[in-house]
Amino acid sequence: MTERLLKAVDARIDDLVALTADLIRFPTVNPPGEAYRPCAEYVGERLRKRGFETEFIRAEGTPGDTDRYPRVNVVARFDGRSAGACVHFNSHIDVVEAGEGWTVDPFAGLVKDGRVYGRGACDMKGGLAASIIAAEAFMEVFPDFPGAIEISGTVDEESGGFGGVAHLARLGYFSKPKVDHVIIPEPLNKDRICLGHRGVWWAEIETKGEIAHGSMPFLGDNAVRHMGAVLQAFEDELFPALDRKVTRMPVVPEGAKRSTMNINSIHGGQTEDFRPGLPSPNVPDSCRLTIDRRFLLEEDLATVKSEVTDILERLKRERKKFDYEIRDLMEVLPLMTERDAPVVKAVAQGIMAIFDREPDYVISPGTYDQKHVARIGHIYDCIAYGPGILDLAHRSDEWVGIADMVESAKVMAIGLNVLLRGTVAD
Repeated sequence: MTERLLKAVDARIDDLVALTADLIRFPTVNPPGEAYRPCAEYVGERLRKRGFETEFIRAEGTPGDTDRYPRVNVVARFDGRSAGACVHFNSHIDVVEAGEGWTVDPFAGLVKDGRVYGRGACDMKGGLAASIIAAEAFMEVFPDFPGAIEISGTVDEESGGFGGVAHLARLGYFSKPKVDHVIIPEPLNKDRICLGHRGVWWAEIETKGEIAHGSMPFLGDNAVRHMGAVLQAFEDELFPALDRKVTRMPVVPEGAKRSTMNINSIHGGQTEDFRPGLPSPNVPDSCRLTIDRRFLLEEDLATVKSEVTDILERLKRERKKFDYEIRDLMEVLPLMTERDAPVVKAVAQGIMAIFDREPDYVISPGTYDQKHVARIGHIYDCIAYGPGILDLAHRSDEWVGIADMVESAKVMAIGLNVLLRGTVAD
């Protein structure tokens, strides 16, 4: 039976490649959220033709949702012949902007030299296609399977997932008894199982000043100079302290085993809204800085925040006229699914069967939609597993290997067999 299952995947290789290329050709760029509806409808129609019941759920009222850019998600379900567990494959359909440096059309879905090229090929339309092929192959070989299979294409993962998985989780789409096991085909390499991710705290710091004529800065108070003091304190105190923190979590790559903070953006003065105009002759009375703090399982969120606010409070005491505000933008606690969880063991059996070795167990340096599955849906039997090389995500000339997609689809199909039928082979 296992041989039949693998052959059923092999018989669909051309379909897998065509499906991946078709998905890439929808330029689902986020922001602003282009082509979400037609891409979701394409996925839904394909699955409907194969017997799935499909729903389209617009996340009205979520960030970015407008009539021009509606946040449309697709959820498809196929119920087996008898009661049993439900396995849900969740993939995001949005992609980041193409950017510069491409040698191929980023939205042509070019197939060349055993690869499919394009924005989202690796992250993660190749994974979505592989999960669809895995499900279809499994359903052909085991038409009497118990339980249910769900496949979703969701939006906005690249900007936090609030119009996608977070919205669906609030509606009960990622909760028991509807769903038992979740596999997210993010590109973490075909022989690795991603158990979770580091924590994240996004915040905006604003330093305050007093406006005055730029020719007489002594009459005002320069908010940009105050922010410069903040940045200097971060360089001298915070960054070295973060680099000394190391986790027991198997985070990849190696550098992400330490706590990190990225300065995402900085805006100050009165010229940013008028570019490329002339500078304004004013002393800036406001400067805003956005931080992206990634933290470890061993760290407490309150301590993570206090490391920043303690510096700001000290500057307020020591620096003349220094004042600030800090605003939380997003906070997510670290996640790590246990290695003996059912979905981990099932996919591990698939990797053993295909690659004849134990999988590597890793943690993602950045968050993905598992945070919403766990935090809102309270489904903890969740992992990321899919084809593609993580280092290629968001880069120019992004690609996914065809052989990698085929092998990952086989692993997913075996995982389905274990989770729904309780066996690798008959």
